[in-house]
Amino acid sequence: MTYRNFASIVASAAIVAVCIASVQFAQAEETADGEGWISLFDGQSLDGWTASENKSTSRVEDGTLVCKGDRSHLFYSGPAHDHDFKNFELKLEAMMLPGSNSGVYFHTQYQEEGWPEHGYEAQVNNSHEDWRRTGSLYAVEDVRESPAADNEWFDYHIIVRGKQITLIVNGVTTVDYTEPADPPRLPDMRERKLSHGTIALQAHDPRSVVYYRNIRIKPLP
Repeated sequence: MTYRNFASIVASAAIVAVCIASVQFAQAEETADGEGWISLFDGQSLDGWTASENKSTSRVEDGTLVCKGDRSHLFYSGPAHDHDFKNFELKLEAMMLPGSNSGVYFHTQYQEEGWPEHGYEAQVNNSHEDWRRTGSLYAVEDVRESPAADNEWFDYHIIVRGKQITLIVNGVTTVDYTEPADPPRLPDMRERKLSHGTIALQAHDPRSVVYYRNIRIKPLP
């Protein structure tokens, strides 16, 4: 085989790979409904999600995503928008057993261990010993009374547009926060600021049992 033929084969293979990737990305984008919403969870598997540390903590049961067990974070790693979102609306339904704690991270990035260092956390907690309740922008703008109840499904709507973060629980706006130019942060939360990144769901501790379903995102300009 001549060098020219070899180079031609390599180039052709590269083109095919790019085309396949483009088709896969297009198919992911085509799953958006007429209003631009893209489903991130198929209700059957964890395809498109990557778990950190205790990887068996998150599972699918009866069409719902269950977070139960030792600390772990489930990061969206699928093809939708190349799992990198800046301005968006995120909608999901959650339900938790009494005493449970969880959270929805955004503008974050995968890390194998520990609490996510990047991005913000929308708190999911109706009755855990942590006083920051569902609807809080964790440790930034906190809510002491949850608009949701344990053992019941509730709607969570997270909107990020520019420097503004809006959290809505069961139709009630709990946070309408505009990030300042130089936001004050605790030493271990220096990266808690807007940039871009993926979504992550938190399994907080072995006593917490939290269910998620109908996880949808709509990228915004």
